[in-house]
Amino acid sequence: MKKKTVLVTGGNSGLGYAIARKFCDAGYKVYIIGRNEEKTRQAADNLGELAVPIVFDLNTLEAIPKLIDKLLQSTGKIDVLVNNAGINMKKDFSDVSDDEFDSILHTNVKSVFAISREVVKSMKVTNGGNIVNISSMAAQYGIPQVIAYTASKTAIEGMTRAMAVDLAQHHIRVNCVAPGFIKTPMTAKALDSDKKRKERVFVRTPMGKMGRPEDIADAVFYLAGNEASYITGTVLCVDGGNAIGF
Repeated sequence: MKKKTVLVTGGNSGLGYAIARKFCDAGYKVYIIGRNEEKTRQAADNLGELAVPIVFDLNTLEAIPKLIDKLLQSTGKIDVLVNNAGINMKKDFSDVSDDEFDSILHTNVKSVFAISREVVKSMKVTNGGNIVNISSMAAQYGIPQVIAYTASKTAIEGMTRAMAVDLAQHHIRVNCVAPGFIKTPMTAKALDSDKKRKERVFVRTPMGKMGRPEDIADAVFYLAGNEASYITGTVLCVDGGNAIGF
């Protein structure tokens, strides 16, 4: 069987790396996008021969169509797109500037729209595909000091539903995974310097522990696979019960 092709944004570390590894282990050809050349190439080397690094800054929206065209020239198709890349900023609401707010939305929302739009064009030609977006618990309930990030991830969940409705007729499924608190460098940076916030995480997580990047990878892999063939437009919380914890 011809190898299926997966494109993972932000695939050189954290959740993206775990997602890329899951698909590589399953025999998919995996293209990982990252801004840092050394980090992205090293990640691909670690993942093995099925991983291909793409050094690219998704903030350059105008260059995304050419990026996808070039990728399709070598692959012929993209079966799965995982929109994982994103940035965060912890800051008091009243101190967030317009430029800072716009920067978060530019990376976390506009780039997702732009790359999805271009990939969908090819998926329509090949009559199908899967898109999995990565959201956050910040879109499930209010978290202090992350107003821009919250706005961006709430937008991602709305986009997921709208895309699912628009694209179902083309046999393209679109779903979303909302990670809880997962052991990654980004989470460590946010929690290690804020003891009260870290304590709060465990208090309201019924399972009493943080998740692993592999937990998110498993959920993404499921939603992109045949086992989820009748699922589209859904947001799957992978959070140890955090979203419903008291």
